[in-house]
Amino acid sequence: MKTIFTTIAVLFLSFTASASCFVSGYYKSNGTYVSGYYRSCPNSTVTDNYSYQGNINPYNGKRGYNSY
Repeated sequence: MKTIFTTIAVLFLSFTASASCFVSGYYKSNGTYVSGYYRSCPNSTVTDNYSYQGNINPYNGKRGYNSY
């Protein structure tokens, strides 16, 4: 039973870790610096994005607001 729980936990953590991408900091054309941040990785669906209604961003705790 313990090994099943451990396996499920490892699979969950590996999925969660691959669901986010880091965007490096950059300068906008007006000279403003934007700090680096995490976002959901781009893919072919919108329902797994942090901003999609019903999802929660794990880095800042904000709820999704878009229903697309």
